[in-house]
Amino acid sequence: MAKSKTINVLGKEINIIQKEVSDFISLTDMLKAKDGDFFISDWLRNRNTIEYLGIWESIYNPSFNYGEFAIIKSQAGLNSYKLSVKDWVEKTKSIGIKATTGRYGGTYAHPDIAFEFGMWISPEFKIYLVKEFQRLKDNENDRLKLEWNFQRTLAKVNYHIHTDAIKANLIPKELDKSKINFIYANEADLLNVALFGITAKQWKEENSNAEGNIRDMATIEQLVVLSNLESLNSVFIHQGQSQPERLLQLNTIAITQMKALLNSKQIKKLK
Repeated sequence: MAKSKTINVLGKEINIIQKEVSDFISLTDMLKAKDGDFFISDWLRNRNTIEYLGIWESIYNPSFNYGEFAIIKSQAGLNSYKLSVKDWVEKTKSIGIKATTGRYGGTYAHPDIAFEFGMWISPEFKIYLVKEFQRLKDNENDRLKLEWNFQRTLAKVNYHIHTDAIKANLIPKELDKSKINFIYANEADLLNVALFGITAKQWKEENSNAEGNIRDMATIEQLVVLSNLESLNSVFIHQGQSQPERLLQLNTIAITQMKALLNSKQIKKLK
């Protein structure tokens, strides 16, 4: 569903919707600021407009239909020539202008094109349109920065609160002989036991209400170590080591690497 925002330009409310990765400004709303009878089709049939739209589409639209564009351009400006937004979009596969229906129905255009259209309303209108649109984007960026800083600060606070608990619980325990000699169903569980001290099935039984699996709940440090263990395990397999031998080595390595990561200043900076 498209998200709608509104700016006020010289007393006129202009709707803005977000489509895919860009905002689109309502040309229909902008027309309210034009004195006298004037239609979007009047602007669209102008040769200068067509040339501008063609250049814009050629830069941003890999699916632009140059053949149809050439036909339209050859007729643009003739008194007898009529061109609607729908015709332009369907014939050229334009992405810069969109005709929408429903709650936010009307003709919308990418800001680059809407600013060009604003000049046809009046130079003054274009200047204030650009100014108000930029103010909207600045406010959005400020809000995103504030949210990001808040989340980062909260994460740092939580990190310091839980530092002792993390060090106590994240460092793998040395495995006893019963676990080392047990044959695991697959190599993934071998790594789980080496790092977490438990198989995926055992973890799920103990955490039946949790979403995801044991690896989904892993910390960034555990995921780094897990990636290293996977590489080392493949080397040990090629060397012909038995599963118990590999498990003992992997567990020892996991303990060493987790201690190093939990004390790493670089990792702490990332958090």
